[in-house]
Amino acid sequence: MIQILLVVQIIVALALISVVLLQRSEGGGLGIGGGSGGGMGGFMSGRATANLLTRVTAILAAIFMAMSVLLAILAGNAGTPRSILDQPAIAPAVSGQDETGGDAATGATGDVQPTVPLAN
Repeated sequence: MIQILLVVQIIVALALISVVLLQRSEGGGLGIGGGSGGGMGGFMSGRATANLLTRVTAILAAIFMAMSVLLAILAGNAGTPRSILDQPAIAPAVSGQDETGGDAATGATGDVQPTVPLAN
């Protein structure tokens, strides 16, 4: 489910980028986008193109933000707890023995010998 939403999110992001790049620059600082010499000048009037692209940009931005929130919620609920504090506690020691494995009544230590001999 999350993978499908991620693919749709990428498609919406690419569409949003392309729609923003199609819009006419109003600054004219670089000398581009201000004239009627090319691009979409003959396709629609300037005002109709601006209204359409502005509306499409707003719709795509709203979809992008809503999907981002949805993906964040889904990612927060997925998976198992990764914290030590969220894991179940270790079973208590067997009755009659203390934490070290010795006999609690006699005080004898329950040192366990290793099963693999140590190297010299």
